[in-house]
Amino acid sequence: MNEKIRVAVIYGGLSTEHSVSCVSAGAVMANLDPEKYEVVPIGITREGTWTPGVTEGLEITDRVLPEVTLGDELTLSLNPATKGQFYNTSTGELHAEVDVIFPVLHGRYGEDGTVQGLFELSQVPYVGTGVLSSAAGMDKEFTKKLMVAEGLPVTPEVILRDRDELTAAEQAELGLPVFVKPARGGSSIGVSKVSAWDELPAAVALARESDDKVIVEAELVGDEVEVGVLQYPDGSLYASVPAKLNDTEESDEGFYGFETKYLDDVVTPTIPAPYEPALIQQIKDMAIETFRALDCEGLARVDFFVTEEGPKLNEINTMPGFTPISMYPQVFAASGVPYSELLDVMIAQALTRR
Repeated sequence: MNEKIRVAVIYGGLSTEHSVSCVSAGAVMANLDPEKYEVVPIGITREGTWTPGVTEGLEITDRVLPEVTLGDELTLSLNPATKGQFYNTSTGELHAEVDVIFPVLHGRYGEDGTVQGLFELSQVPYVGTGVLSSAAGMDKEFTKKLMVAEGLPVTPEVILRDRDELTAAEQAELGLPVFVKPARGGSSIGVSKVSAWDELPAAVALARESDDKVIVEAELVGDEVEVGVLQYPDGSLYASVPAKLNDTEESDEGFYGFETKYLDDVVTPTIPAPYEPALIQQIKDMAIETFRALDCEGLARVDFFVTEEGPKLNEINTMPGFTPISMYPQVFAASGVPYSELLDVMIAQALTRR
């Protein structure tokens, strides 16, 4: 009998998406086949300490979000000769040795290339894309610059670094309403919809709580559509059927915000999206183009607005949500790839690549 593959599932982290990461990791661990895998949960506290994790109790209950609880401090070996080994920092004892790492980490310090660089130094296989594509995918400014270079249509935007206001020309170009976002954020945390220019300073201040670089985007009128991309061990890419999000403006937030995504039962998806085959194929092709343009590996979710002028890229998520209600596992389930098989492919691809 073959030995089980030892998988470290890492979750939590320093980012504002700490709790979403916990929920995603709980769903991942619940769907890893126990006949194939030995799971080693590793939590990262909000302060950045690595600690033994748990496999259960990571759900959202009564609108209460889960957190990583600090226990013994752990550290990952950076010596390729002992790759995949986690040690107790205080005692020096071996906590666990794994074959592959599944970093179910969202946001900064988890999805932006930093932890991927750590894994590269230690030469341990890991699920997901590498340093450059993680960093470029996390930073919406550079995502769009690379997409424009590739000839893909994107949302018009203005970058605010050392100022909080737009010029009159920029206001005229973007129009109202606009969406104000942290440039390197996720799960719609710190995002505001601005319908009058006197609301802009407060929206920028909220975004700056998550990032010192802020993006102001023009509103695109059209359907919000999400597509999953999966890379198989042989390098081939597969795009899922697209999901159309319904009633995103019916929430208290007025858009597809954090509470709408994770706490309220307002938005429902139509999977597959109810479009003509030619449009569905165009969206899938654009998702794969985006994946390749950023030199991604493993997986990604690509988000679009389908406007009267056609699909326009909104953003890419190189480690999308894996919660029970997240679109990534849902669109692949609708494409004939169930959750457990999806995880099998990702882990196999990681072990093959590295």
